[in-house]
Order: sequence, then structure tokens, then C-alpha cells
Amino acid sequence: MSTYRYRPGRTPLLISIPHGGTKLPAEVAASMTPEALNLPDTDWHVEHLYGFADEIGASVIAASQSRYVVDLNRPPDNKALYPGVRGTDLVPTTTFADQPIYLPGKEPNGREVQARVETDWLPYHARVAQELVWLHDRFGVAVLWDAHSICSTVPRLFQGRLPDFNLGTNNQLTADPALGRSLLAIVQGTKQYSAVLNGRFKGGYITRHYGRPASGVHAIQLELSQATYMDESHPYTFRPDLAARVAPILRAMLLFLIDWTRKSSVGTRFAG
Repeated sequence: MSTYRYRPGRTPLLISIPHGGTKLPAEVAASMTPEALNLPDTDWHVEHLYGFADEIGASVIAASQSRYVVDLNRPPDNKALYPGVRGTDLVPTTTFADQPIYLPGKEPNGREVQARVETDWLPYHARVAQELVWLHDRFGVAVLWDAHSICSTVPRLFQGRLPDFNLGTNNQLTADPALGRSLLAIVQGTKQYSAVLNGRFKGGYITRHYGRPASGVHAIQLELSQATYMDESHPYTFRPDLAARVAPILRAMLLFLIDWTRKSSVGTRFAG
């Protein structure tokens, strides 16, 4: 059984959704606490929020397994993304709220962690890498949009309320600097939401690993505050009234990226 879903598009844009999955293998679920089984740290409804992806011609890859099985946006060696700052692990054992994920004595050992890397982490990344190579070969350019969402307040990770739109290009290393600035301007121009570029979230492993702008592969991460489109407490209900306001902005940002690939010098082979 595949641990991700993939849909091909017709443009140089690939949308990655690594944290939206909710499936748990039976043996993993049996070892988890009742609270963790609610999957509070899921990027809830993100694939639904980007429901316009097929219409605009983006390819989509979305994890089906929960990030509690293995975090696809962490390096396989579990090296810290933000040295000196407390983060979350490749296979997390505590939630963002610092609650245990596993029942006492049921935490996965090193062999189990490696097994999850092999069955979940590696296939997802193999497909992302394959798709980016294919897009670059076909169009002369590829853009990876790593789509995330997070609770608007996570004291373990940051103080205060998170901005609504958190764009990351690892301090302009993973994408043409003009892209980050332009995307930020799109959000700010709406005057509806707060936004920041390379603030607390600069992009996780996916953005940092695949973004190679000098080679024509650009990667951008967006951490979207869940308060903009859903109820942030269990059962984490999708809010169509809120989503109707934020989805057009997401769509405008991705259409900008697609248009940029048409106009960029490295994307002259892309005619749409």
C-alpha cells in the first residue's frame, strides 16, 4: 500500500504536502496514547485547501501516513534544522504541546525508526526527487511548494501568536530571492493577513534539500496558520467560510509562480 498520493500536473510546479496524512499502521496506533491518537499536530485539511491545484496544472504529492509515523520534513539522520532551538524529531515522541505520543515503554527503538524511514520516508522523497528531475528536464525549470499549516500558538516552538503566512526559503538559499519577496508582497497587498518571510520558519528539510536555484530548481515552504481556515481544537473542523477567504490568496501565489517560470530565462522551454 502506498504511503502517499500523487497526481501529475502540466506545469513546472510541484506541491508537496508531507504532514497532512492521518493514517496509522495498527501496530503504531496500539502503542500511542489516547490524546496522541487525535493527531493534534497534523496539517489538517491542507490537501483540501489546495483543491484548486488540478485546475491550475500543479502536480501534487501528499503523504497519507501521519507525521507521527515518521516526519517527512526532517533529515534522515535526525540532525537539527535549527541548531540550539528545541524542535521535533524524525520520529517524534512528544507532541507540540509536550505531551507523550507513546504509552510508557512503547516508544520506537532504533530498528523501528529505521524501518519507518525505509517504508515511508524514502518512497516519498524518491518520488519528490523523481518528479523534480522530470519537471526540470521537461520545462527547464521546476518549483517546489512545500505546503504546511500549524496551530496559531505553539509555545514549545515560539512565543506569542504566529503570523498567518510564514514563507521560508532558508534565507534566500532555496529559491530566487525575487520569488520570496514577490510572494510576501502578494499576501501583504491583500491587507487581510499578517505575513513574514524567513522568520521563525525558514523551511524544513524538504525545502532545504531540494531547493537549488542555481540549477533551476526553486523551493519555497509555507506554514499557514490554521486559524485562517479551520477550528484549531479537536475535532479540527474545516471552516469553509474562512477557507473561502484564504484559498484565493494561495491560488494567486501559485499562479504567480507558474507565470514566473514562463517569464524566467531558465524557463524559456515552458509555454504552458
